[in-house]
Amino acid sequence: MAKKLYESETTGFIRDFLKKHPEVVEKQRIARSTWWDRPQDREQRKKFDEARVPKKPYEYY
Repeated sequence: MAKKLYESETTGFIRDFLKKHPEVVEKQRIARSTWWDRPQDREQRKKFDEARVPKKPYEYY
């Protein structure tokens, strides 16, 4: 006899919402590609890293 796995109300809500609104998944994919999935320039990243000022070990007073 298999036990039913627990699913929170939030997970159930999201699962039902995505069943009713499948276009949201495509909008999420587009938004991710806009903000996160971008080509990286390694030379520029190297310059940023070299220009970084080291933080002091304790900044709170």
